[in-house]
Amino acid sequence: MKKFLLVALLLAASSALHSGRLSAQESAKKVIVISGGRLLTVSHGVIDNGVLVMADGKIAAVGEKGKVSVPKGAQIIDAHGMTVYPGLIDPETNFGLMEIESDQNSRDMSEPSDEIMPHMHVADAFHAETELIPVARLNGITNALVAPASEDTIAGQDIFIQLAGADRDAMILGRDVALAMNYGAEQRRRGAHAAFPSTRMGLVTQLRQAFLDAQDYVAHRDAAAAKKDNLADAKKDDKGDSKKDDKADKPFKRDLKLEALIPYLKGERPVVIGVYEGYDIETIMGLAQEFHLKVVLNHVTHSQDVLDKIAAWKVPVIVGSIYDFPRANERFDAVYTLPAELAKRGVKIAISSSDADGPVSSHSSRNLPYTAGFAVAYGLPYDEALKAITLNVAEMFGFGDSLGSLDVGKTANVVIANGDPLDVRTDVKQVYIQGAAVPMVTRQTKLRDEYSK
Repeated sequence: MKKFLLVALLLAASSALHSGRLSAQESAKKVIVISGGRLLTVSHGVIDNGVLVMADGKIAAVGEKGKVSVPKGAQIIDAHGMTVYPGLIDPETNFGLMEIESDQNSRDMSEPSDEIMPHMHVADAFHAETELIPVARLNGITNALVAPASEDTIAGQDIFIQLAGADRDAMILGRDVALAMNYGAEQRRRGAHAAFPSTRMGLVTQLRQAFLDAQDYVAHRDAAAAKKDNLADAKKDDKGDSKKDDKADKPFKRDLKLEALIPYLKGERPVVIGVYEGYDIETIMGLAQEFHLKVVLNHVTHSQDVLDKIAAWKVPVIVGSIYDFPRANERFDAVYTLPAELAKRGVKIAISSSDADGPVSSHSSRNLPYTAGFAVAYGLPYDEALKAITLNVAEMFGFGDSLGSLDVGKTANVVIANGDPLDVRTDVKQVYIQGAAVPMVTRQTKLRDEYSK
């Protein structure tokens, strides 16, 4: 009897899950019109009384009310008095890599066996069922970069995710979109880790050797491939048929660690370098320029003395945390004004939800819009702040053509709220991901509803 009940429960759960996925797919196919809201398009200004049409998971039309035709049979959402804007994008999280910080079994943040781990793939550890994703989604975050922790100088390769989907594969929009690299005091290992570098000199030397080894690996791999082709040609008989040769050349031995660095040496993907101090930024940028890396600087918290150099290098910057304490030799607002100072110099910036307790925290991702609002309070232009948590992030990681703004043809990741998205008093009323309304429910709201009775 118990076995029968267990099977019945499993079948019911499977049926419910399957029907939930189908309903999400069906709702994405519906034509939904958001009418009368204030549209923050990000890319082409504000439309005070606008209409946005979503169909087949895409934005089908956007414009002023009366100038956009409403398809027959469409579901109409009355958004008068509401603000409509693109889903927010957090450029640094650990979604799905850590659930409970004190539980080591739920932590897949870093690999401590080596300092140089470019062949670690966040996609292999991503846990899509994390309870932290619905919490962030409830506040308008629809996409995020997931990165490993920063203990290693090269920690692994990041993924770019969507915060809803049928399964983990559907949620991962991009695998290995960036290489997570770090340089500074945090990466120095002492005591039990005596085999690893314990000085900044050791760290940068180890990094340089890794890239040199990767270059050497490419040369030997290409030479081995050319030799193999030449041998194959030489072994053909007069009729052009290949001869059997028991003394075939040994195959080239692959090295996953060095192979993983190749796309970054070629400049095909960005290297996100976590660095805090101005003098460390100068050192690591010297290395990056030596190997022609495509760089995105991350954090740069205490870099006020090299901001002009950062601008001259023409590299984008992810700023966070901006809640950190100033140093003894800095103004009280040195960190708070960092986004404004970078934007003033023409630097493309993104703002992350990182808090002062650590460089990465998915628990704080729900506060992403307020971090941008805080930067506005300290001089960052409002439009730039909104771009810093939408379009700029999408462009940094190769998704600018599909995310980050309310433009026709882009993915319909849309948020409806009752006020300014950067204001802590604003409540998000509904989030759409790929044109489908996502449940505005979290573990916390369920507990609230249960115990409020």
